[in-house]
Amino acid sequence: MGTDIRNVLFIMCDQLRWDYLSCYGHPALQTPNIDRLAARGVRFNRAYVQSPVCCSSRMSFYTGRYMNSHGVTWNNIPLRVGERTLGDYLRPLGVRTALVGKTHMYADKEGMAWLGLDPESEVGTQTAQCGFEPFERDDGLHPVGPAGPYDSKPAPYNAYLKEQGFDADNPWDDWANAAIDEDGTLKSGWFLRNSVRPARVPEEHSETPYTTRRAMEFIDEASGGPWCLHLSYIKPHWPYIVPAPYHDMYGTGDMLPAVRADAEKQNPHPVLGAFQDMRISKSFSRDEVREAAIPAYMGLIKQIDDQIGVLMDFLEERGLVDTTMIVFTSDHGDYLGDHWLGEKDLFHDCVSRIPLIVCDPRDQAQAARGTVSDDLVEAIDLIPTFLDFFGAPPQPHRLEGRTLTPLLHGERPAEWRRYVVCESDFAMLPARRALGIPVSQARLTMIATERWKYIHAEGFRPMLYDLAEDPQELKDLGDDNSHEEVRRDLAEMHFEWTRRLSQRVTKSDAEIEAMAGVNARRGILLGFWDESELPPELRK
Repeated sequence: MGTDIRNVLFIMCDQLRWDYLSCYGHPALQTPNIDRLAARGVRFNRAYVQSPVCCSSRMSFYTGRYMNSHGVTWNNIPLRVGERTLGDYLRPLGVRTALVGKTHMYADKEGMAWLGLDPESEVGTQTAQCGFEPFERDDGLHPVGPAGPYDSKPAPYNAYLKEQGFDADNPWDDWANAAIDEDGTLKSGWFLRNSVRPARVPEEHSETPYTTRRAMEFIDEASGGPWCLHLSYIKPHWPYIVPAPYHDMYGTGDMLPAVRADAEKQNPHPVLGAFQDMRISKSFSRDEVREAAIPAYMGLIKQIDDQIGVLMDFLEERGLVDTTMIVFTSDHGDYLGDHWLGEKDLFHDCVSRIPLIVCDPRDQAQAARGTVSDDLVEAIDLIPTFLDFFGAPPQPHRLEGRTLTPLLHGERPAEWRRYVVCESDFAMLPARRALGIPVSQARLTMIATERWKYIHAEGFRPMLYDLAEDPQELKDLGDDNSHEEVRRDLAEMHFEWTRRLSQRVTKSDAEIEAMAGVNARRGILLGFWDESELPPELRK
């Protein structure tokens, strides 16, 4: 790096599986532009999210804290006022921190009103937008149902489509996520059988290219930096429908085979069984559904890769590649029928494990470029990494992650983490009601080491998978007597994690250390018999 100006481009895809990129081994889906990033940086092979659900996972990315620390346990749960986010850490450093795309953050309107925060003020806007300057926020879900619109805010993308002449009350629904059949009938992308059709909108006006263009507009506007842009694509998240020519680039022969076994449905763990009985799981257990949806899912990923190529060319033309840390990742994966499941919410690797590529432009990172790290890393590691990149001191009393800088520079700390943690709250799902358990009990916690994955299920026996002998996680050893000692060791790790100090965020350890003896020096004298016992420094 030949300049002191540094920038961060933090790219996130929504619901992108780690194994659906060619640099992670997909045999048919070639993603050369994302592979270019991997060749420039470090590709982390064992990166995990802190929750397998959009909103909860993203709040861990944005706060640097575990789910039960920030309190956003599922979608539609507000992030409480006062919880610091990425922008709150970077703005004091003079870094313009902006968003283009999705956060899925819900503002704590009650808390803001209680504190008298005007949502139209600068502070109010930042609080309501997860700490970001909302250059353009679009959470990417704009359907309308019998109860009204899912997203009550007008979508800038919808306005854009109308400006381009795609006339409809809701062009997001009727153009970007719908198709036309042979008879000219509108076919909704919400129905999985329509995933084989091309989306009605021309490719250049679809969501992914539009989002890329908005990101480039921000970068041009922020010329001179420093800046941190969170470019948050809303795809390949459902609806699984993609415009031509991406809609038929892949066929059933390009699909990864379903990772599932009949034994998984025979006397499964009660929680797993309840999830397998949900509608989305039963749908994706059908071959016809997978054969319609997965090629479209792959097409959406290919479109993202092409747009990453456009973006990288843009950065190179403007001379920003050598001063910008580039991160590429996902908020979680997608079951797509693996383990007889659909959607997310549980902890198999196809959901909890994510792609993570970090390109550090600093000279010290030269030795590690193009390498692969098998170290256990977490989504909460990114904010500490960004702080380190901008030259700021760490804040471990607030941030629960660790800086990745040593790994990016080809060094492994003597003491790296032994396990990663992922949490899920399924209180709002049909699985909880099917199990007949109260809202307070619908909690799961995953502890994963290099070899083992242990899942604490409140009120039930644990689940256990041997990732060395059973990397596809097909055999649950949670009630196998021969693995009692392993379960005990992992349960102790879980207990160790629950004992961490996570809520004392107003004073650092160093500040507390410096407070030793302050009260005595200010005249609070406890336990002394008389003046003769006072040390010299306490005498007036």
